[in-house]
Amino acid sequence: MEPYMIGMDVGGTRLKCGAVTRDGCLSAAHAVPTGFAMAPEALLQAMTAEVERIEQVQGHIAKGIALGFPGAVDPLKGVVMLPGKLRVEGFPMVPRLEAATGIPVIADNDGRLSILAEVHYGKARGYKWAVAITLGTGVGSGVMLDGHVLRDPRLQFGTQASHIVQQAHSDRLCITRARGTANILCSATALALAVRDGLMRGLPSLLNEMYFQNPHNVDFEAVIAGVAQGDALCWDAIVHWRTQLGWFLVSVVHMYSPEIIILSGGATHAAPYFLDDVREHVNRHVFRYPPGDEIHIELSSLATYTGVLGAAALAWEEADRRQAS
Repeated sequence: MEPYMIGMDVGGTRLKCGAVTRDGCLSAAHAVPTGFAMAPEALLQAMTAEVERIEQVQGHIAKGIALGFPGAVDPLKGVVMLPGKLRVEGFPMVPRLEAATGIPVIADNDGRLSILAEVHYGKARGYKWAVAITLGTGVGSGVMLDGHVLRDPRLQFGTQASHIVQQAHSDRLCITRARGTANILCSATALALAVRDGLMRGLPSLLNEMYFQNPHNVDFEAVIAGVAQGDALCWDAIVHWRTQLGWFLVSVVHMYSPEIIILSGGATHAAPYFLDDVREHVNRHVFRYPPGDEIHIELSSLATYTGVLGAAALAWEEADRRQAS
């Protein structure tokens, strides 16, 4: 029976899990709902249940478990700073899950895990300078400079690109208490909120009826469906959104000078409506030597389970470190 690690990606809306072998083969993949309303103990129970489910599918016990969370994450404790999104700030998820399962557990920021996934299994292979950007409920980042994934004692190095301020006079307040950050201008949530704002003010749209039945039904997928049908409000919103995303990636290039930027997360399903424009915008506006040196902006090939694969890669690295020490 082939050894495997369990990767868990804990997002603002879903907990994604799966078993991952050393060569990156993913099996027993599954997702369950999460969110701010979920108490830490309930999330712990859901994680424990997922471990049991995966072990039943695989037929034997995992070698290790790794967790990916938004925010500042202590590898041996869990989330230590995350006001909002999830109610896990300060909760000792790592030792509690380890005690519940009897399996070694480690954790890290989900953005950092995205670059680990790309380094081990995805499109960062063969590069030394790369940035991974996740576009979902929020915006995450992971960075590799000269072959080294950025880490620091304060737990945030390379994971905070989306907290740069793009519009200081914006009316949108970020989790950092700053206004106009990339995190709130470039997420999938940001696009949905922009369309809801127009619908609230009575602008004509194919989504008017859906909005008045339940505003929360107007999510990213609904907006993209409107774009596909030529809805004027949805098109206006995505043009503005992709421009904001383009400026964010220009700043990412100026901060980290990557050879490649890899995009993942739920928003990438709408890539036909923004990717070419974002590439053109970035390569037109970056200040880079030599001039004309193109920045490759690609979609992750790891689909919706990038975070699970990145978590498993972390678990394999940790197992190797323990064996070597």
